Amino acid sequence: MKILVTGSKGQLGHELLIQGNNLGYAILPADLPELDITDKTQVKHWLEKFQPSLVVNAAAYTNVDKAETEQNLAFAVNRDGPANLAEACAKFEIPLIHISTDFIFDGKKRSPYIATDPVYPLSIYGKSKQEGENEVRSRLKKHIILRTAWLYGVHGQNFVKTMLRLGREKEVISVVADQFGSPTSAADLTAAVLQIISRIKKYNGDINWGTYHYCGIGITTWHGFTKEILSLARQYISIKTKDVKPISTAEYPTKATRPCFSALDCGLIKKNFGINIKPWQDSLKTVIRQLCQKETEK
Repeated sequence: MKILVTGSKGQLGHELLIQGNNLGYAILPADLPELDITDKTQVKHWLEKFQPSLVVNAAAYTNVDKAETEQNLAFAVNRDGPANLAEACAKFEIPLIHISTDFIFDGKKRSPYIATDPVYPLSIYGKSKQEGENEVRSRLKKHIILRTAWLYGVHGQNFVKTMLRLGREKEVISVVADQFGSPTSAADLTAAVLQIISRIKKYNGDINWGTYHYCGIGITTWHGFTKEILSLARQYISIKTKDVKPISTAEYPTKATRPCFSALDCGLIKKNFGINIKPWQDSLKTVIRQLCQKETEK
């Protein structure tokens, strides 16, 4: 089975290449500059030339704050790119798995969001991702939209790596403590994507297509997440930080407004695909160990 992975240089794309190849799939990596998903002609050419059995779109514009001033680019990548992929996939009868985000919600709910909850993004990034979802739904029947949250991993830049760096440099770190969500390991999300792909293959596409949620089990804040990161890291490396100070969102103003609560209910993906999800703390242990081992080997 040949799988085209767009955004293959990102943290999720990187994991898809490793795990997919280990499972015996023929993974075709695609990223800039070779493939620009905002270019409809390029997208059609790639699908026509390589004829993949399935496409995973892990490409996205993810700089949440910068999107407020680079609106055209954010919409080009997060809305027009998925539209081009969905249109080409429909033409060649290829299923698409598209990765989306918790930022499409406004954070006013106080229990985990289900896939059918109304969406109301607060930022340009969230709005561009919402419109990308809509483009996929309107153009392609055989699609999976997979919303995730607070993604981190061994590859690429992410919150965990930033906190590890600050932990080595600063005695006090101030971190927002009134935004709630569920950290998600890129390796775990990849395993879930590949499990969905195995179901698609096994049942020849006769599955429950649509929108799903996947994130680590459990809810925390960025402050709680940071404390756990540094606590785990102390087993392996020297951490200078003595105090992780909780602050409010108002004390840490950003260009983009973030949802104050964006935990996702993953019950549907468990039910329809039999996917078991780990507590976020367990997955974090694995990633911290891997990152710190890399650090000590330098």
